[in-house]
Formats: sequence, C-alpha cells, structure tokens
Amino acid sequence: MSTPSMQATTAAPSISPGRRVWLRFRRDRRGYWSLVIFLILFGLSLMAEVISNDRPLVARYKGELVFPIVKDYSERVFGGDFDSPADYLDPFIEKQFSEPGNWAIYPLNRYRYDTLNYFARSPNPAPPTGQNWIGTDDRGRDVFARLLYGFRISILFGLALTATGVILGLVTGAIQGYFAGRTDLLFQRFMEIWSSMPELYLLIIFASIFDPSIGLLLLLLSLFGWMGLSDYVRADFLRNRNLEYVQAARALGLSNWQIIWRHVLPNSMTPVVTFLPFRMSGAILALTSLDFLGLGVPPSTPSLGELLAQGKNNLDAWWIALSTFAVLTVTLLLLTNIGDALRNALDVRRRT
Repeated sequence: MSTPSMQATTAAPSISPGRRVWLRFRRDRRGYWSLVIFLILFGLSLMAEVISNDRPLVARYKGELVFPIVKDYSERVFGGDFDSPADYLDPFIEKQFSEPGNWAIYPLNRYRYDTLNYFARSPNPAPPTGQNWIGTDDRGRDVFARLLYGFRISILFGLALTATGVILGLVTGAIQGYFAGRTDLLFQRFMEIWSSMPELYLLIIFASIFDPSIGLLLLLLSLFGWMGLSDYVRADFLRNRNLEYVQAARALGLSNWQIIWRHVLPNSMTPVVTFLPFRMSGAILALTSLDFLGLGVPPSTPSLGELLAQGKNNLDAWWIALSTFAVLTVTLLLLTNIGDALRNALDVRRRT
C-alpha cells in the first residue's frame, strides 16, 4: 500500500531539461521582455518594404487594380508622357490617384532607403517634419527608412556571422578537445599563428582590391571570428571526453564521431548558447565600425555605420547621429539582457 508521500512523488510531473531552462529564462523578466521586444523589432524590419516604401501597396486606376510594390509601371500607365518608371511622389501622379474612382493605399512611411525627397521645403539635411519623421540625410534620403533597412541588414549580418562562427568554432573546438594530444597541439599552434595576422590591414587591402560587398565582408570576418568560441568548446570537450558515459559509449563500440555527435556535443553546448547574443552584438558592432570607416558595405546600401559617419560630418544635423545612436544602444542593450538571462537560465547552480 502506497503512502501519501509516495503518491505525491509519483504524481509529480517530470520537467525536461529544455523546458526547465525555458522556465528559468522566462522568470527573468528583463531578459524575457528583451527577447520579445527584439523579435518584434526584427519582425517589423523584415516587413520594411511594406512599412517604408515610395510605392503604393495597391492602387486602383481607371477600374483596374495595380500593385506597384511588386511590379514596375511606367508613367504612361497613369497618364504621364514618359516610359520611365512612375515616380509616385510626383504631385502629378498623386493627383491622378485622387480623382474620382481612383485610389491608392500607401505605406506608413512614403520613402524607401534610397528615395530622394526632391520636394523637401528645407535644404538637406532637413530636420524632422510630418513627411520625414526623423529628417533627411545630406543627400535628401529619409533617415527613418535608412534606419529601418539598416537595422535589418545589421541583424541579418549578425545572424550570418554568428552562425558561421558557431559552426567553425564547434568543429575546430570539438576536434581539439576530443582527440587532444598531437591534434590539439597542432591546432593550438595554428591558432596562435592565425590570430597574429592583422585583421584590419587585411580588410583594408581587400577593400582596395575588390568592390565592397556584404558577402566579402562576411567571408573575411568569418575567417577570424571562430577562434574565441573554439577555445570554450575545446575546454568542455577536454573535460567531458574522460567521463563515465563517454567511456561506456566507447565500450559499446560506438565510433568517435558517433560519441561526439550523440553524447559529448549535447553536453558541451552551454558556452555556445550562452555566447550567442554577445557574439551577435560583436558582429553588429563590427559591421557598424567598418561602415563608419568606409570599409564595409557599398555606399548605396543602408547602414547604421554610414549614418553615424554622416552625423559626424554634419554636426548641426543632430537628428542623424542621435537617432542612429539610439537604435544601436537599444539593440545592443536588448541583446545583452537576453545573453545575461540565458546565462543565468543555463547555470545549474541556481535554484530551480
């Protein structure tokens, strides 16, 4: 006959390790809400073409529905004289859509990142107005649109660079830590030589030889961004390779790669997961710094670093530097809060 304590123990639901980590993370309100806000901002940036664009989302002209946001229409379609693509900020085109029977639904912000406001009332850079919410830069482009598109590029670049660094760091750290011995010694000597190479000089050299592009920048930064994580993975593999469950797996006849994939790697992921937000912050700062120096993305690409450079060159246009600094500060603060909460959630020494 079972006692009440035994019945309570039997009825208690078991919690998986992943759910336990999630519950710890969610209990940290600062980190949890930082994650929510970050995901909302990132989701809005993915819809940048719908939020900020110089073309209508959908329009009706002479009884026919048109979708300028996905298709180019010439000016002749809307009663103009030229075959060039229609400029939907032109007062003539706006007047055509305001006639009876015609209508157009515009995005919240009427400007794309490369749209020039030829009808601004103030010289560029123009201060914030009802048309340009955060003003324009020194070329007449809308600052809000460039911030929105530049934020998206920064996050996507940070995700790509983080993913590349994590994969390379995991592979190299796992090989060093699991096989140890001569393999570890050779890898360590290689990393010492490789880390001594002047990364900034290489970026300057390649920027002078090749046309600047995000792909080239991602490749160059990925060549050096894996070493920091590799050291942490190596240390965890060196500790776990001699534990009882690994020795039992060897006794059962599993190959080295099966042991690494099934047993050692899942138990060595704590430093990888913990450092993800901080690695993203470093990637975003690296892109911003290189763009500020003119070594990053092409000049036509919306970039937070390029906006900071414009703010430095136009100190009287306070809205450029201030808004860009605010976006960077909020982004890095959110990622830091997420990283702190994730680190605390993975700390097994804390009370459940």
